[in-house]
Amino acid sequence: MKVHLIDGTYELFRNHFGAPPKKAPNGQEVGATLGLLRSLLMLLTSPDVTHVGVAFDHVIESFRNKMYADYKTGEGVDPLLMAQFSLAEKAVSALGVTVWSMTKFEADDALATAATRFAKLKSVDQVLVCSPDKDLAQLVDGTRVVCWDRRREIIIDEQGVIEKFGVAPESIPDYLALVGDSADGYPGIQGWGAKSTATVLAKFKHIESIPKDPSKLGLGLGRATTLVENLQQNFKNALLFRELSTLRTDVPLKEKLDDLKWRGAYPRLKKVCHELGDERIPERVPLWR
Repeated sequence: MKVHLIDGTYELFRNHFGAPPKKAPNGQEVGATLGLLRSLLMLLTSPDVTHVGVAFDHVIESFRNKMYADYKTGEGVDPLLMAQFSLAEKAVSALGVTVWSMTKFEADDALATAATRFAKLKSVDQVLVCSPDKDLAQLVDGTRVVCWDRRREIIIDEQGVIEKFGVAPESIPDYLALVGDSADGYPGIQGWGAKSTATVLAKFKHIESIPKDPSKLGLGLGRATTLVENLQQNFKNALLFRELSTLRTDVPLKEKLDDLKWRGAYPRLKKVCHELGDERIPERVPLWR
């Protein structure tokens, strides 16, 4: 069996900017929510899709905002999109899919916890984390846990992570800490670009293992000297950024594997779709509870 874990926040953003706008009868913009519902329904009617969970950032802020003042917030997010988060969670739940609404933690943490938990089960052949988010590449484990970019139809296994980033999944938090992640609001360490970071971490794996002797980095001496100096001067920040980028696997998710099995939509989905102004979605649902 395969377990599909979906980044609901990413899907909502993607549909907000990719699906046509649509207003509900009450005047609220609901295009992203409808796009997400259609996308999930398409997934649920695909072969081998039986167990599904969707994680949302119910609020954008998390415990990481207390660790680093400049960490991402909801500032700048389109209010028409922000207003749909609760609506999307309600709609996905009515579709009969397990929903994890994150407040203290982030959606990525819920996905990390679920992936780690369910990949250990013998009955699970593969866990597919449905998102192109580079943070989630750290979860990849051989071909057992993979990332699936549904929009581009690309599946990335462990070899794929190495080919894309130049480092193994275990080094992704270190990689992001040094290179930086503008989407999450931390800048990385000056001078550490993608290429040089991949070269160094491919050899040393983690920040603490990077030698202070520039000649050991495998780069030009002048370049290596600058990188070592910048890292040593900002070592505490590098470790902080790695902590920010490291996904938590201890989110208290109550669901067991059987709870993720899709058993059909709830009757209330018809009411939800009526409120959204789309009566056609229920007609496409192949299974009801």
